Amino acid sequence: MTDAVKTPDPRRGMPSPELSRDDFTARFLSAYQDPAFDAVRDALDQVAAVAWDGYIKGRKSPVTRKAGPGYADPDYDLSVDWIAARAAIEAAQARHDDARGPLRALLINGSSRSEHTCPGEMSKSWRLTLIAEEVLKAAGIETQVLDLARLASEYGREIHPCKACFSTAAALCHWPCSCYPNYSLGQVHDWMNDIYPMWVEAHGVFIVTPVNWYQTSSSLKLMIDRLVCADGGNPDPTLTHGKDPKTAKAVELAGWNYPRHLAGRTFAVVAHGDVEGAENVRRSVADWLKSMKLIPAGPDAEIDRYIGYFEPYATSHDALDKDQDIQAEVRIAAEELARAMRARRAGRLASTDGGLEGPRQK
Repeated sequence: MTDAVKTPDPRRGMPSPELSRDDFTARFLSAYQDPAFDAVRDALDQVAAVAWDGYIKGRKSPVTRKAGPGYADPDYDLSVDWIAARAAIEAAQARHDDARGPLRALLINGSSRSEHTCPGEMSKSWRLTLIAEEVLKAAGIETQVLDLARLASEYGREIHPCKACFSTAAALCHWPCSCYPNYSLGQVHDWMNDIYPMWVEAHGVFIVTPVNWYQTSSSLKLMIDRLVCADGGNPDPTLTHGKDPKTAKAVELAGWNYPRHLAGRTFAVVAHGDVEGAENVRRSVADWLKSMKLIPAGPDAEIDRYIGYFEPYATSHDALDKDQDIQAEVRIAAEELARAMRARRAGRLASTDGGLEGPRQK
């Protein structure tokens, strides 16, 4: 093996995050501050002891089964959670590929604001999402709304952060993500295993996001980061013996085919702000989608606008009520998405990059 393809060792040297038993127990029990739990403190202590055992022994995926036929290592023990997530994606892909089925659009409300928790009011993004949904439904498109505000208002609804496995080696990033759930670290309730099939079955995606400090909302960014596995991710965790970084580096260096799991879907984006940053946010979201080989729906389907420019936040919904132009523009973007989806299915909207692959994959 030449130096050019020699598999490097993973770099290590960061301080350990391992907790002492006392610190772990205190953190675990901190979720039960309500005095109503006082009557069951002894039982909670027993549960904490079991949780400590799983934590200190690293039982990330305590329930597994053999991978079976179709995998590089049929005898590898795969998490049953990952197997279920993979099956959901395969079923979603079958629905997407069925030309007899309906055209489907995924609408994403990227705002965290909701009346069901503080701040006690719906978001303008939600209202714009509903405007787009109305147009798509009228065009005969089957719609599904992904409301990322649920991350802030619904019990146990979480998207855990991306661990950046792809930056160590492409093959280490599994499709779907196998980083979660991690039961030993208490990293459960991960929403992404429900979200991945939503993206896969969709023929078109409509994203509405506010501008938060010159960026998308934190909720939307969590989802964006966790979709890295949809663009070049490894569909066979047994190929890398799970999360073995050196094996994954060797697999990548041997030649990685970089599967584009969401390529060919069409998209529209609406970014709205109040003072600054809307254009940059719209561009960053659209560029991300195009980098995954999704197709822009049309010239009017990528919008950045200001609603209530430098006006009080308290009257921002009133500003949206008055701004009939942005509402009309969202309707046009949704109509262009519907037309692009129909044209794509009919073969009238061709992807011009077929058979072409740039010299740099990422």
